[in-house]
Amino acid sequence: MQNRKYKDLFSLITSLIGHGGELPASGNEDEIIRNFINRRFQQIFDESPVWERYLVTSEQRDILALTLSGATASTSTSVNQNYKLLGSNTTGGSNVYQGVTTATVIIYNTGSAWRVDTSASAAKQASGTYTVSAGTAQFTEADADKKSNVVDVETWTPRAGSDVLQVTPRSLIPYAQTGKTTIGGFNRIHRKQAFLNHSAIEYDFYVDAEGANILNVTNSNDNSAFITYKKEFTPFTVTSDYYNSEVDVPAEFFNFIAHAVYADFLRVQNRQQEAIAEEGVAQTYLALELEKIDIRANNNTVNKRFSTYVNRQSR
Repeated sequence: MQNRKYKDLFSLITSLIGHGGELPASGNEDEIIRNFINRRFQQIFDESPVWERYLVTSEQRDILALTLSGATASTSTSVNQNYKLLGSNTTGGSNVYQGVTTATVIIYNTGSAWRVDTSASAAKQASGTYTVSAGTAQFTEADADKKSNVVDVETWTPRAGSDVLQVTPRSLIPYAQTGKTTIGGFNRIHRKQAFLNHSAIEYDFYVDAEGANILNVTNSNDNSAFITYKKEFTPFTVTSDYYNSEVDVPAEFFNFIAHAVYADFLRVQNRQQEAIAEEGVAQTYLALELEKIDIRANNNTVNKRFSTYVNRQSR
Protein backbone atom coordinates (compact mmCIF):
# COMPACT_ATOMS: atom_id res chain seq x y z
CA MET A 1 0.00 0.00 0.00
CA GLN A 2 1.20 3.49 -0.79
CA ASN A 3 1.77 6.08 1.93
CA ARG A 4 2.35 9.79 2.09
CA LYS A 5 4.01 11.70 4.92
CA TYR A 6 2.27 13.64 7.68
CA LYS A 7 4.49 16.63 6.95
CA ASP A 8 3.19 16.70 3.37
CA LEU A 9 -0.42 16.54 4.59
CA PHE A 10 0.12 19.35 7.05
CA SER A 11 1.89 21.53 4.47
CA LEU A 12 -0.87 20.99 1.90
CA ILE A 13 -3.54 21.98 4.40
CA THR A 14 -1.69 25.13 5.46
CA SER A 15 -1.06 25.98 1.81
CA LEU A 16 -4.79 25.73 1.13
CA ILE A 17 -5.40 28.02 4.10
CA GLY A 18 -3.07 30.50 2.45
CA HIS A 19 -0.09 30.96 4.70
CA GLY A 20 2.60 29.95 2.24
CA GLY A 21 2.72 26.40 3.52
CA GLU A 22 3.27 27.16 7.21
CA LEU A 23 1.11 28.84 9.83
CA PRO A 24 2.46 31.63 12.06
CA ALA A 25 4.41 30.39 15.08
CA SER A 26 2.14 32.25 17.48
CA GLY A 27 -1.42 31.13 18.09
CA ASN A 28 -3.00 27.65 18.30
CA GLU A 29 -3.85 27.04 14.63
CA ASP A 30 -1.43 24.11 14.38
CA GLU A 31 -3.14 22.38 17.29
CA ILE A 32 -6.56 23.01 15.77
CA ILE A 33 -5.46 21.48 12.46
CA ARG A 34 -3.95 18.47 14.25
CA ASN A 35 -7.29 17.78 15.93
CA PHE A 36 -9.18 18.27 12.66
CA ILE A 37 -6.83 15.80 10.92
CA ASN A 38 -7.58 13.04 13.44
CA ARG A 39 -11.30 13.79 13.28
CA ARG A 40 -11.37 13.48 9.50
CA PHE A 41 -9.03 10.49 9.60
CA GLN A 42 -11.53 8.61 11.73
CA GLN A 43 -14.39 9.72 9.50
CA ILE A 44 -12.92 8.17 6.37
CA PHE A 45 -11.73 5.14 8.33
CA ASP A 46 -15.34 4.50 9.38
CA GLU A 47 -16.73 4.90 5.85
CA SER A 48 -15.96 1.30 4.85
CA PRO A 49 -15.43 -2.02 6.67
CA VAL A 50 -13.09 -3.28 3.95
CA TRP A 51 -10.30 -0.73 3.46
CA GLU A 52 -7.50 -2.98 2.24
CA ARG A 53 -4.84 -1.92 4.72
CA TYR A 54 -7.14 -2.44 7.70
CA LEU A 55 -8.81 -5.68 6.58
CA VAL A 56 -7.72 -9.07 7.97
CA THR A 57 -9.32 -12.12 6.37
CA SER A 58 -10.01 -15.50 7.93
CA GLU A 59 -7.65 -15.27 10.91
CA GLN A 60 -7.87 -18.08 13.45
CA ARG A 61 -8.99 -16.92 16.90
CA ASP A 62 -9.78 -18.68 20.17
CA ILE A 63 -13.41 -19.25 21.12
CA LEU A 64 -13.89 -18.53 24.81
CA ALA A 65 -16.10 -21.30 26.16
CA LEU A 66 -16.76 -20.37 29.79
CA THR A 67 -17.00 -17.46 32.19
CA LEU A 68 -16.56 -18.12 35.91
CA SER A 69 -17.71 -15.68 38.58
CA GLY A 70 -18.56 -15.61 42.25
CA ALA A 71 -15.12 -16.31 43.74
CA THR A 72 -14.57 -13.72 46.47
CA ALA A 73 -11.95 -15.29 48.76
CA SER A 74 -8.63 -13.45 48.45
CA THR A 75 -6.83 -16.62 47.35
CA SER A 76 -9.27 -17.49 44.56
CA THR A 77 -10.33 -14.24 42.86
CA SER A 78 -8.21 -15.16 39.83
CA VAL A 79 -10.87 -17.81 39.14
CA ASN A 80 -13.20 -15.00 37.98
CA GLN A 81 -12.35 -14.78 34.28
CA ASN A 82 -13.03 -16.17 30.81
CA TYR A 83 -11.75 -19.61 29.80
CA LYS A 84 -10.83 -21.22 26.51
CA LEU A 85 -11.21 -24.90 25.71
CA LEU A 86 -7.82 -26.56 25.27
CA GLY A 87 -8.99 -30.06 24.38
CA SER A 88 -9.56 -33.44 25.98
CA ASN A 89 -7.97 -34.64 29.20
CA THR A 90 -5.52 -37.52 28.70
CA THR A 91 -7.14 -39.11 31.74
CA GLY A 92 -10.81 -39.75 31.16
CA GLY A 93 -11.35 -37.66 28.03
CA SER A 94 -13.21 -34.78 29.71
CA ASN A 95 -12.51 -31.25 28.50
CA VAL A 96 -9.70 -29.12 29.88
CA TYR A 97 -10.16 -25.33 30.12
CA GLN A 98 -7.52 -22.68 30.69
CA GLY A 99 -7.95 -19.15 32.02
CA VAL A 100 -7.40 -16.36 29.52
CA THR A 101 -6.29 -13.65 31.94
CA THR A 102 -4.50 -15.97 34.38
CA ALA A 103 -3.33 -19.02 32.45
CA THR A 104 -2.42 -20.98 35.57
CA VAL A 105 -6.11 -21.44 36.46
CA ILE A 106 -7.22 -24.77 35.00
CA ILE A 107 -10.65 -26.44 34.96
CA TYR A 108 -10.52 -30.21 34.56
CA ASN A 109 -12.03 -33.48 35.69
CA THR A 110 -9.96 -35.70 37.98
CA GLY A 111 -11.96 -38.74 36.99
CA SER A 112 -14.13 -38.47 40.06
CA ALA A 113 -15.12 -34.78 40.06
CA TRP A 114 -14.63 -31.45 38.32
CA ARG A 115 -12.06 -29.11 39.86
CA VAL A 116 -10.97 -25.52 39.43
CA ASP A 117 -7.27 -25.25 40.33
CA THR A 118 -4.96 -22.28 40.65
CA SER A 119 -1.19 -22.66 40.14
CA ALA A 120 -1.92 -25.52 37.73
CA SER A 121 -0.80 -26.26 34.17
CA ALA A 122 -1.83 -28.35 31.18
CA ALA A 123 0.66 -29.84 28.72
CA LYS A 124 -0.32 -30.94 25.22
CA GLN A 125 0.71 -34.48 24.32
CA ALA A 126 1.60 -35.97 20.95
CA SER A 127 -1.88 -37.49 20.81
CA GLY A 128 -3.40 -34.01 20.97
CA THR A 129 -4.83 -34.50 24.45
CA TYR A 130 -3.75 -32.57 27.55
CA THR A 131 -2.16 -33.79 30.74
CA VAL A 132 -3.01 -31.63 33.76
CA SER A 133 -0.54 -30.94 36.54
CA ALA A 134 -2.75 -30.27 39.55
CA GLY A 135 -2.41 -27.07 41.55
CA THR A 136 -4.42 -25.80 44.49
CA ALA A 137 -8.06 -26.84 44.29
CA GLN A 138 -10.20 -23.72 44.77
CA PHE A 139 -13.53 -25.34 43.88
CA THR A 140 -14.53 -29.00 43.66
CA GLU A 141 -17.72 -30.54 42.29
CA ALA A 142 -19.98 -31.62 45.16
CA ASP A 143 -22.88 -33.15 43.18
CA ALA A 144 -23.74 -36.68 44.26
CA ASP A 145 -24.58 -37.45 40.65
CA LYS A 146 -21.36 -36.38 38.92
CA LYS A 147 -21.76 -34.46 35.67
CA SER A 148 -19.98 -35.11 32.39
CA ASN A 149 -20.17 -31.41 31.42
CA VAL A 150 -18.78 -28.75 33.74
CA VAL A 151 -21.64 -26.40 32.85
CA ASP A 152 -24.12 -28.85 34.38
CA VAL A 153 -22.44 -28.95 37.81
CA GLU A 154 -24.97 -27.69 40.38
CA THR A 155 -22.91 -27.40 43.56
CA TRP A 156 -19.28 -26.42 44.05
CA THR A 157 -17.42 -26.78 47.34
CA PRO A 158 -15.01 -23.87 47.84
CA ARG A 159 -11.61 -24.47 49.44
CA ALA A 160 -12.42 -21.80 52.01
CA GLY A 161 -15.36 -19.60 52.86
CA SER A 162 -18.84 -19.85 51.35
CA ASP A 163 -18.32 -18.64 47.79
CA VAL A 164 -20.98 -19.70 45.28
CA LEU A 165 -19.29 -20.36 41.95
CA GLN A 166 -21.18 -19.50 38.76
CA VAL A 167 -20.20 -21.22 35.49
CA THR A 168 -21.63 -19.55 32.38
CA PRO A 169 -21.26 -21.14 28.92
CA ARG A 170 -20.02 -18.81 26.18
CA SER A 171 -19.13 -18.87 22.48
CA LEU A 172 -17.21 -15.62 22.53
CA ILE A 173 -14.55 -14.21 20.23
CA PRO A 174 -13.00 -11.32 22.22
CA TYR A 175 -11.68 -8.17 20.57
CA ALA A 176 -8.20 -8.75 21.97
CA GLN A 177 -6.12 -11.92 21.99
CA THR A 178 -2.50 -12.20 23.01
CA GLY A 179 -0.23 -12.16 19.97
CA LYS A 180 -2.99 -10.95 17.64
CA THR A 181 -4.04 -7.56 16.31
CA THR A 182 -6.93 -6.08 18.29
CA ILE A 183 -10.21 -6.31 16.39
CA GLY A 184 -11.93 -3.02 15.63
CA GLY A 185 -15.02 -4.44 13.94
CA PHE A 186 -16.24 -7.94 13.06
CA ASN A 187 -17.19 -8.60 9.43
CA ARG A 188 -17.65 -12.37 9.10
CA ILE A 189 -16.98 -15.53 11.13
CA HIS A 190 -16.38 -18.97 9.60
CA ARG A 191 -15.92 -22.36 11.22
CA LYS A 192 -12.89 -23.22 9.09
CA GLN A 193 -10.46 -21.16 7.05
CA ALA A 194 -12.50 -19.34 4.41
CA PHE A 195 -11.96 -17.89 0.94
CA LEU A 196 -9.96 -20.88 -0.25
CA ASN A 197 -10.92 -23.55 -2.77
CA HIS A 198 -13.49 -25.14 -0.46
CA SER A 199 -16.61 -23.86 1.21
CA ALA A 200 -16.74 -23.12 4.93
CA ILE A 201 -19.69 -22.89 7.27
CA GLU A 202 -20.39 -19.26 8.19
CA TYR A 203 -21.76 -18.33 11.59
CA ASP A 204 -24.32 -15.74 12.57
CA PHE A 205 -23.23 -13.67 15.54
CA TYR A 206 -24.02 -10.63 17.63
CA VAL A 207 -21.56 -8.16 19.08
CA ASP A 208 -21.42 -6.78 22.60
CA ALA A 209 -18.83 -4.94 24.70
CA GLU A 210 -16.70 -8.10 25.07
CA GLY A 211 -16.62 -9.23 21.44
CA ALA A 212 -18.58 -11.38 19.00
CA ASN A 213 -20.93 -14.03 20.37
CA ILE A 214 -21.35 -16.90 17.91
CA LEU A 215 -24.82 -18.36 17.47
CA ASN A 216 -25.27 -22.13 17.16
CA VAL A 217 -21.67 -23.35 17.08
CA THR A 218 -21.60 -26.48 14.92
CA ASN A 219 -19.54 -28.55 17.34
CA SER A 220 -19.29 -27.76 21.06
CA ASN A 221 -15.71 -29.05 21.01
CA ASP A 222 -14.59 -26.44 18.50
CA ASN A 223 -12.12 -24.16 20.26
CA SER A 224 -11.40 -21.70 17.46
CA ALA A 225 -13.03 -19.92 14.53
CA PHE A 226 -11.79 -17.90 11.58
CA ILE A 227 -12.52 -14.20 11.73
CA THR A 228 -12.62 -11.60 8.97
CA TYR A 229 -12.36 -8.24 10.66
CA LYS A 230 -11.32 -4.63 10.46
CA LYS A 231 -8.45 -3.44 12.62
CA GLU A 232 -9.18 -0.88 15.29
CA PHE A 233 -8.71 2.81 14.57
CA THR A 234 -5.48 4.41 15.76
CA PRO A 235 -5.25 8.20 15.43
CA PHE A 236 -2.08 10.00 14.48
CA THR A 237 0.02 10.69 17.55
CA VAL A 238 2.00 13.63 16.15
CA THR A 239 1.95 16.46 18.71
CA SER A 240 4.82 18.70 17.56
CA ASP A 241 7.13 19.46 14.65
CA TYR A 242 4.23 18.91 12.27
CA TYR A 243 6.06 20.20 9.20
CA ASN A 244 8.85 17.63 9.53
CA SER A 245 6.95 14.56 10.69
CA GLU A 246 7.75 11.32 8.84
CA VAL A 247 4.65 9.52 10.13
CA ASP A 248 2.88 7.63 7.34
CA VAL A 249 -0.53 8.74 6.09
CA PRO A 250 -2.55 6.29 3.94
CA ALA A 251 -2.31 7.61 0.38
CA GLU A 252 -5.94 6.71 -0.31
CA PHE A 253 -7.01 9.02 2.54
CA PHE A 254 -4.60 11.87 1.85
CA ASN A 255 -6.64 14.17 -0.40
CA PHE A 256 -9.90 13.67 1.47
CA ILE A 257 -8.30 14.56 4.81
CA ALA A 258 -6.55 17.63 3.36
CA HIS A 259 -9.65 19.16 1.77
CA ALA A 260 -11.99 18.14 4.60
CA VAL A 261 -9.72 19.75 7.19
CA TYR A 262 -9.51 22.88 5.07
CA ALA A 263 -13.33 22.95 5.02
CA ASP A 264 -13.33 22.67 8.82
CA PHE A 265 -10.89 25.56 9.06
CA LEU A 266 -13.09 27.69 6.82
CA ARG A 267 -16.03 27.04 9.17
CA VAL A 268 -13.93 28.22 12.10
CA GLN A 269 -13.46 31.47 10.18
CA ASN A 270 -17.22 31.62 9.52
CA ARG A 271 -16.66 31.35 5.75
CA GLN A 272 -19.62 29.03 5.38
CA GLN A 273 -20.15 29.12 1.61
CA GLU A 274 -16.49 28.42 0.91
CA ALA A 275 -16.57 25.63 3.47
CA ILE A 276 -19.53 23.99 1.74
CA ALA A 277 -17.70 24.12 -1.60
CA GLU A 278 -14.54 22.65 -0.10
CA GLU A 279 -16.54 19.92 1.62
CA GLY A 280 -17.83 18.96 -1.82
CA VAL A 281 -14.26 18.58 -3.07
CA ALA A 282 -13.44 16.33 -0.11
CA GLN A 283 -16.55 14.20 -0.69
CA THR A 284 -15.53 13.73 -4.33
CA TYR A 285 -12.20 12.26 -3.23
CA LEU A 286 -14.03 10.02 -0.75
CA ALA A 287 -16.47 8.83 -3.42
CA LEU A 288 -13.62 7.93 -5.76
CA GLU A 289 -11.96 5.75 -3.13
CA LEU A 290 -15.23 4.06 -2.18
CA GLU A 291 -15.95 3.40 -5.85
CA LYS A 292 -12.69 1.48 -6.10
CA ILE A 293 -13.92 -0.79 -3.31
CA ASP A 294 -17.26 -1.30 -5.08
CA ILE A 295 -15.51 -2.26 -8.31
CA ARG A 296 -13.34 -4.81 -6.53
CA ALA A 297 -16.40 -6.16 -4.69
CA ASN A 298 -17.70 -7.50 -8.00
CA ASN A 299 -14.75 -9.89 -8.10
CA ASN A 300 -14.51 -11.10 -4.49
CA THR A 301 -16.72 -12.26 -1.63
CA VAL A 302 -14.95 -10.86 1.43
CA ASN A 303 -17.83 -8.53 2.25
CA LYS A 304 -20.71 -10.55 0.77
CA ARG A 305 -22.71 -13.60 1.82
CA PHE A 306 -24.34 -16.30 -0.28
CA SER A 307 -27.44 -18.19 0.85
CA THR A 308 -27.91 -21.80 -0.28
CA TYR A 309 -30.29 -24.54 0.74
CA VAL A 310 -27.51 -25.92 2.96
CA ASN A 311 -26.17 -22.79 4.67
CA ARG A 312 -24.58 -19.46 4.06
CA GLN A 313 -21.18 -20.18 2.60
CA SER A 314 -18.22 -18.36 1.13
CA ARG A 315 -17.27 -19.49 -2.35
